Formats: sequence, C-alpha cells, structure tokens
Amino acid sequence: MSDHEEHVIDRESGTMGMWLFLFTELFLFGGLFLVYAVFRYMHPAEFHEAGLELDTFVGTLNTVVLLISSMTVAMSITAVQKKNNALALGLLAITTILALVFMVNKYFEWTHKFHLVIYPGSPVLENMERGELLFYGLYFIMTGLHALHVIIGLIVLFFAGYGIMKGTVTSERTLLLENAGLYWHLVDLIWIFLFPLMYLIT
Repeated sequence: MSDHEEHVIDRESGTMGMWLFLFTELFLFGGLFLVYAVFRYMHPAEFHEAGLELDTFVGTLNTVVLLISSMTVAMSITAVQKKNNALALGLLAITTILALVFMVNKYFEWTHKFHLVIYPGSPVLENMERGELLFYGLYFIMTGLHALHVIIGLIVLFFAGYGIMKGTVTSERTLLLENAGLYWHLVDLIWIFLFPLMYLIT
C-alpha cells in the first residue's frame, strides 16, 4: 500500500470517527433540549417568569460572536489549503479572541445570577416555584456544559494552530484542523438552539 493510499485511509477514518463523536454530542444535547421542552410545556408560566431574568442583549451578542468565530475557523482551513499559514494562524487567533469574548460575557452573566443569589442550592432558588427551579437548573446545566465545550474547542484549536506552526498541519494534511473546525461548528450549532430556547421563547 502506497503512502498516498495510507493517507487517504487515515483521513477517512479520522473524519468518520469525528462525525461519530459529534453525533454522540448531539444526542446528549438533544436529550437536554427534549427535557427542557417537556418541562416548559408542564410549567409555561414559571418558565416565562424565570426567562425574563436573562439578558437578551448578552445572548444575542454571544450568538453573533460565535457565528463570526465559525466563519473565521472555516476561513483558516481554506487558508491552509492555499498554503497561507500566516493567515490561517491569524484567523485562529481571531477565533480564540472571539471565544474569550463569549466566555467573558458568560462569566458576567453567571456572576449577575450569583449576585441575585440565583444559583444551584441557593436559598432563593429553593424557595421559588417548581417551574422556575427547573428552568434555572436546566439553564445552569446546559449553558455550563456548553461553556465546557467552548473550552475544549479552544484547546483543540490550539493544537491545530500548533500543528500549523510545526508543519504537521499542511495543505495536504488538514485533518486535525478540519476536525477542530467541525467541533467548533458543533459548539456554534448547540448555542444556536440554546439561545432561542433560553433567551427568546419567554
């Protein structure tokens, strides 16, 4: 078997493995979305009341930030394919900055909830109606899990950028960067569903 054939097989295996992993992630969040929908149907008034506490502007800003970051990741892959590594690294740096902006916004949003004594196990939360308690429980679980995926995505993108600098990611070998891009698009896609559920449907 030639080196080219081995490379093609490795690439196909790597891509397939990544897609399978992404599907398991979609099942995870899909289950959480289903649970959210069921509880919202059972407690519409309480979910509406609790949802009013969320900042729609921050949610919208974070949506725009993630959409732009998905674009810069896609552009970085194209840049590597065109052998413009400097541009690819610059685009990954922009993606990282945008991700950090997202996390900072999320930090201030969560901090505001803690300032209002609204966090898991807080006395204020425990004295709320059951529907509100369920809303905030799902809010912290789902946005917290998403934030964890953002952090993981940043780590993966870092290794992809390091690969570009070291020459292991090239125009002929872009699998690591492409898989990193796929993961980042998943992070974006999850937020696209989270944003309207939590911030807009009130």
